[in-house]
Amino acid sequence: MKKQTEPIGRRRFLKKTGALGLGTAAILHAPYVHTKEKITLRVLGTHVTLREAIRKKAQEDLGFEIFFEPGGSARVLQKASTQPESFDIYEQWSNSVNILWRSKATQPIDLKRIRLWDEVNSLTKTGRLSPEAKVGLGDAPYRLLYVQPDRSLGSRPSDGISFLPYVHNVDSFGYNTRVIPRGRAYETESWGWLLDKRWHGKVALLNDPTIAIFDAALAVEASGLMKFDNMGNMTEAEVDQLFDILIEKKQKGHFIGFWNSVPESVQFMASGRAAISSMFSPAIADLNQQGIPAVYAAPKEGYRAWHGVMCLSASTQGRTKDAAYEFMNWWLSGWAGAHVARQGYYISIPERARPFLSQAEWDYWYEGKPASEDLLGPDGVKSIDKGAIRNGGSYWQRFSNVAVWNTVMDSYEYTLPRWYEFLLA
Repeated sequence: MKKQTEPIGRRRFLKKTGALGLGTAAILHAPYVHTKEKITLRVLGTHVTLREAIRKKAQEDLGFEIFFEPGGSARVLQKASTQPESFDIYEQWSNSVNILWRSKATQPIDLKRIRLWDEVNSLTKTGRLSPEAKVGLGDAPYRLLYVQPDRSLGSRPSDGISFLPYVHNVDSFGYNTRVIPRGRAYETESWGWLLDKRWHGKVALLNDPTIAIFDAALAVEASGLMKFDNMGNMTEAEVDQLFDILIEKKQKGHFIGFWNSVPESVQFMASGRAAISSMFSPAIADLNQQGIPAVYAAPKEGYRAWHGVMCLSASTQGRTKDAAYEFMNWWLSGWAGAHVARQGYYISIPERARPFLSQAEWDYWYEGKPASEDLLGPDGVKSIDKGAIRNGGSYWQRFSNVAVWNTVMDSYEYTLPRWYEFLLA
């Protein structure tokens, strides 16, 4: 697939920034290293990106204390929307933005203080990495990026944004090839496998009503059990029909359980209780490290996509607010983008991350090429065998096949009691 723009080379990048260390220092401006005032930046979010190695590196580079509070996505969203004084930066996925914004828990981010904004790629700004790519249904992040004059969120550029775009990926499901025969990306792999009678009693799902509803909807539609007019904004009647199908399946024992965190999803598969499950990318790497031949599917119907967001608490002011901007700028400056690439995620400025990746890593994670050597995960343990190919292809190919984005639908409030009815059925 032809890319919209070809990546600049490593040597050209280094020349452009003057030298890697100097370039990074210039980006960060690290004003806190010599300050006597103690600052602690509180970051509330999920286990996906709030990892200890990232916290330590950011703290070392920026010179102030950073406290990470990771938790399940539903819990941290509820806390953030009701207790803005409890955090300085909230990081999760773009489907949380509308909830936070409507609750007035977050404040606009001043674009003049995001030093690399011009380098942020077009995925967030226009919804596409290439002209022929599908934008996808639902809340494609560009639709709620900019703060409008009336304080609504929209795609028309302004001086303020509701979130800083950074980590992103496309999600699907993982399956154990010892149990389920390996399929072909974009041809035979299908969301419908989650409801296939052959895997009865071996299916696990994510326990998150805001996004797992789309995994379920994609599975139901792919199985031919119902058709949505607009999956990105289901009607209440469609929600009822969807959950009637799911509840019947659950009562018959089709689903083995529901997971709340990446480690829990890994345990479902590693224990053999589940052979197929909606999953996040790091879980597949963890399973592979344990010798379990798990594959992350590239469904023919398209992916459920998500975009990581950093939101600034409405309560954060003064020196702590300055620290929050430094932390956001640090995330885009390179090292962190390379770190998350090793767990299968992308960053909004890939070219800043590229010098921190080997050529073999860049080729595997971004270009979709076979690994030319064994590759290490973010924890320094081998996660990719030489010769392996990332299912789904390159960054550009994967984001050209988005079916729906994580979204807060108009019927969101209506879906919640139905989701919990499904869990308890």
